[in-house]
Amino acid sequence: MPSKNKPYVLIVAELIYSNVCEIKKKNPEFSNINAIENFIGSTAYNDISSGKFHDDLISKMSKKKVPEETLKLLHIQKDLSIKQLIKFPELYYAKSHFPLEISQRAFDYLWRMCESYELWCKETKQTNLICLDIID
Repeated sequence: MPSKNKPYVLIVAELIYSNVCEIKKKNPEFSNINAIENFIGSTAYNDISSGKFHDDLISKMSKKKVPEETLKLLHIQKDLSIKQLIKFPELYYAKSHFPLEISQRAFDYLWRMCESYELWCKETKQTNLICLDIID
C-alpha cells in the first residue's frame, strides 16, 4: 500500500486544491473552471506566483533537515510556478472574454496541480479528500 505521507512537492498542489474546493463550496453553481478562475488573484495565488509561498516552505523545510534533493525540487517548483503564474494587470483581451495565452497558461498549470493532487489522493486511497472530481 502506498504511503499516505504527502510528498513535499504536493504541498503547493494541496493548497491550490483546497482553495479551489472552498471557492466551489461557497459557490455551488460554479464549475471547476469557474472555481479555478476565481482562485486566480487570491492571496494564496499571489503568494505562489510571487515565490513567497515557496520561500516560506523552503525555509521551514531547511530547519527540519529535509534532504538537499528535496529542497532542489522545491526550488525548481518555485521557479516553474513563478513562470507559469506570471502576473499581468489585464489578462483578458479588451471587449471580449477570451483569455490571453498567459492567463490560459496559468489556468492550465492550476488545473494540472489539482489533477496531481487528486491522483495522489486516489493512489493513497484517500478519496474522501477529493471534492472536484477532475480526474474522473
